[in-house]
Formats: sequence, structure tokens, C-alpha cells
Amino acid sequence: MPLADTIRPSSLDEVVGQKHILGEGRPLRKIIDSGNIPNLIFYGPPGIGKTTVANIIAKKTNKRLYKLNGTSTSLSEIKDVIAESESIFGMNGVLLYLDEIQYLNKKQQQSLLEFIENGKITLIASTTENPYFYIYNAILSRSTVFEFKPIEADELEIAIERAFDKIQTIEKIELDIDDGVYEFIASAVGGDCRKAMNTVELCTLACDNEGNRLRITKALAKELTQRSAMKYDREGDQHYDLLSALQKSIRGSDENAALHYLARLLAAGDLLSPCRRLLVIAAEDIGLAYPQAIMITKACVDAAVQIGLPEARIPLAEAVIMLATAPKSNSAEMAIDAAMADIENGKGGTFPRCLQNKHYDGVGNTEQGQNYKYPHDYPHHYVKQQYLPDDLKNAVYYKYGDNKVEQAAKAYWELIKK
Repeated sequence: MPLADTIRPSSLDEVVGQKHILGEGRPLRKIIDSGNIPNLIFYGPPGIGKTTVANIIAKKTNKRLYKLNGTSTSLSEIKDVIAESESIFGMNGVLLYLDEIQYLNKKQQQSLLEFIENGKITLIASTTENPYFYIYNAILSRSTVFEFKPIEADELEIAIERAFDKIQTIEKIELDIDDGVYEFIASAVGGDCRKAMNTVELCTLACDNEGNRLRITKALAKELTQRSAMKYDREGDQHYDLLSALQKSIRGSDENAALHYLARLLAAGDLLSPCRRLLVIAAEDIGLAYPQAIMITKACVDAAVQIGLPEARIPLAEAVIMLATAPKSNSAEMAIDAAMADIENGKGGTFPRCLQNKHYDGVGNTEQGQNYKYPHDYPHHYVKQQYLPDDLKNAVYYKYGDNKVEQAAKAYWELIKK
């Protein structure tokens, strides 16, 4: 068995991390200690204790335990569990641990509804994706969601030390572990306890034999944990979290944080996602405060795509720094959103007569003559006339931002329109 399974905690006190829900007096701890287990959904990245806690809960109940994985289970397997819950073997109830529930389709999830509602099946489901996006609403409404978080490095050190001790006992060996190895592994695995356990096991297999002792150096630990802190799935929450963090850092004018998230995207080999997001940021967050931003960003993005990684990091870094340090305005986004809201509410279906084509002067049209005023025939190329439909003629969508560029445009048009 892998080391991570061999030393899996058997009690809540041995679980590292998750103090916000498993600490003394915390909600999930109280529920487990009560022995009255409701339907639960555990949400969080892999390797942080979701399966471990589910196993501990199963041992505390006298229910018949079944384990299914959403990546491989079928509707017939789910029906087998349901049938078991109605047999003599399920007279005390059935506890179903369903790992990776997000991979079940709607019909598979719906098949459980009646039985988790009447209590014949107690569902403990885990998912690495946001349950509010991937799990059927009727399942969610019958369950309590608990979020598991990446484990802090200082807590991981406890598990790492325990793992090395366990290996020495099992294999009947003595390990000479350099100072700083525990700390390095704990900080390098991105809060993932399973990765930490795997690294411990790899260090033991690959360590140097010095006399009668096996030596584990910090250099070896570093070599075996390289890039392991990178949590990234192009189709999952981590992907969108990184892009969101990049945009919010630029919007908040923190160029250092923005560079950090760009680096994480590029380290995962993702070039196109940050390119697309930077173009969005230039329009959405910098906007009319610095209209040239989108042209500069487009040039940087084009250069990055043409030259590819690793050199692409340089023009993208230039774009990120420029956008983060540029003045900000979301006036254009606010304006178009306000205009679209009126369209969605059914307003503005007609046109002012002056904007219509001349063919509307045909027979039956009571309003003859287009009466359009050509702005170029007037001073400053401006003349006042109605452009919006009658039911929206006084609507104001665009409000000038408080930056230098937009305020200059505001002053110009206030002078002209007088």
C-alpha cells in the first residue's frame, strides 16, 4: 500500500489541518461526535483529508458502508446500493461514500434523492470542484456542505515527521534526516498532505546509503518535490481562481501580486488563458482612463503568441505591469451593462424618425420627412437632436470616470453642448 494509505489517521485527533471545522467545538466535529450523521458534502482540493474524515465517520456509525467513485461508477452500481438499503443487510441504514461526485450525471444523482431524503441512505460525497456548480440542486438542498482547505505548512510538518517515523518502524531502518527537510517538504507541496506522504516515501527510496544509515538531504527533498506545489487544472476551479486572482490584482493596482499569478499560469504551461484575460482587463478595468492600453496589450499578446514560451513571459510581464500601474476606469463596462439592461427589459424597440431610412416616407406614413440634421453642417460638428427611442430619450448610460482623460473629454463636450 502507498504510505499515504498506510498511515492514514484513524481518529479525528490525528487529522492534520481543517481546524476550522474539526477543531474542538467546531461544527463538523460536533456532528461527528454526536453520531447522528446527516448527508454531507466535502469540498476542497485533493490530498487534504476529505476521504480520511469520511472513513473516520464510517467507523463511528453502525451503518453498512459502501464506497463508489464518480469517475468510474455506473447507474447500475448505484441501484445495487439502493437495493441493499432496502434489504435485511441495510436494516440499520446504509452509509454511501461517493468520491468525486461531480462526475456523476444528473440522472445518476437524481436516483439517490428519494433514499437520502427518507434516511435509508446517508450520503457523504466529496468533490474537488465547486459543488454549487457541479452538484444537482436537489442533492445540495438535502446536504450540508463543508469546505476543506489546503493544510498549513506547520501542521504538515507533524504529518511528515510521523510518516518518516512510521517508515523506519515498518522497514526496520534508521534514517539520518538533514535539518530543514521537514520544513522544506511541508512548504513545497502546496498544502497537499498526500503529496507530502508520497515525497516522504520517495525520499526513503532514493536516499544515499552512508554506512549503516540512510541519509536524506534537503537537496534530495528539493529534487523530489520540484513543481509539486503547482495546483492547476485547466478545466477546474484552480484555473479560474488563478485568472480571477490575476485580474483582481491588476484591478487593485498591485503589480507584484499580478506578476505572481501570471508566473503561476505560465509555469503550468498555460499561455493562451492569460493572453485572453489581459485583453479583457485592458477593456474592462483600464478602459477609457488610458485608451491606448488595449492596443499595447494586443501588441504584447501577439508577440507572446508568436514567440511562445519561455520568452513569451517577457511581453506578458510588460502588459501586466503596464495594466496594473495604469489609471483605472470601468465607465465603459458600466455604460454598456446599463444599456443592455434596458434592452432585456423590453425598452427601446422603435427609432426616432430622424434616424430612419427615407423609405419610411411611403404611403401611409403620417410623419413625412426625415428631418435629420447632419452634424457636420454645424459648428464643432455638433447639433442637438433626439437619437434614443421615445421611451428612453432621457436615459443616461455613460458617466465620465474621474480620471484625467475622461474628465478632459467631459469638459470639451460640456463646452460644445452649451
